[in-house]
Amino acid sequence: MSFLGSFRNLLLAVCLMLVLGFLYYSAGKLHMHGWGQELRESSTEYDRLGFLLKLDSRTSAELSYKNGNITEGGCRRGFASAQMTAIFPKFSKPAPMFLDNTFKQWSKLKDFVPPFGIKGQEAVIQKILGITKHYTLTSSLDSLSCKRCIIMGNGGIVANKSLGSRIDEYDVVIRLNEAPVKGFEKDVGSKTTLRITYPEGAIQKPARYERDSLFVFAGFKPQDFKWLKYIVFKEKVSPSDGFWKSVATFVPKEPKEIRILNPYFIREAAFTFIGLPVNNGMMGRGNIPTLGTVAITMALHNCDEVAVAGFGYDMNAPNAPLHYYESVKMSAIKESWTHNIGKEKEFLRKLVKGQVITDLTAGI
Repeated sequence: MSFLGSFRNLLLAVCLMLVLGFLYYSAGKLHMHGWGQELRESSTEYDRLGFLLKLDSRTSAELSYKNGNITEGGCRRGFASAQMTAIFPKFSKPAPMFLDNTFKQWSKLKDFVPPFGIKGQEAVIQKILGITKHYTLTSSLDSLSCKRCIIMGNGGIVANKSLGSRIDEYDVVIRLNEAPVKGFEKDVGSKTTLRITYPEGAIQKPARYERDSLFVFAGFKPQDFKWLKYIVFKEKVSPSDGFWKSVATFVPKEPKEIRILNPYFIREAAFTFIGLPVNNGMMGRGNIPTLGTVAITMALHNCDEVAVAGFGYDMNAPNAPLHYYESVKMSAIKESWTHNIGKEKEFLRKLVKGQVITDLTAGI
């Protein structure tokens, strides 16, 4: 009897251990399932580039408190970068607008050829910076504790909106390429702080340059930097030497009024924000951001508030004007070899939905 009793007790103990083991295993599976589900839900909170999927215009409590009592028209310090970080946590704010004498220390600039870096152009850049000697905005703008910036697109959508006076209220008005101001002030304003361009996009008639604006050079290919050297040193320019169309041979600006756009913004816009093909860091089909998006990227790093106007093409309106300053119709747009307008528009819409930027003409 004692043997049978001992055997029965052993059997009961084994059964109890099996039951407890099963319960522990089941609980563990349930926990792991829940944890895995939470992980999956967390991983799907952001898209493949790192942008928040639900762009609900989140504003941190700290930011809301800081800006909550600002009257209408006041500048919200740090607003654009805070909003950008809220929808894109990988955003890192420090990135100067223009190249200065420390450009060789900038991470990865030397690893990429133009337009994504300065590899092979170090010597010519050093010569240019040696004569321009100015690497920031004007002293009055640099002294502002809060800057409101607007990037003016060239789209026909800005025509007949009478936004000129509102545009001129911004501290920094950024214009692109050869888009004119004279004769269109009612819609696009009369103020120009920066005009960002490249050789083929630069104004060719000296009389059309604004007297008080900075000329900001964006280099997309090695030949562009050579062109800028000619312009700065007032040397002879061959208008068709390696360019896809004729270029300006003279820019009526003193060296101190000329800046070199930080190529970091071209690379960040293309690969980090839009997700264009890296193509081993070389210019290729569909991997160059438009100058407008590059300018917006620059502003996110250097302005407290960022607005745009004249952005967006409505392909459902083929007879609408393509640009505000000419009669060419929307139907004239053809597929671009260098740009990916669709992907770029996705990025800009994220900025608008996340209230990172304000779109005055509602074209994005």
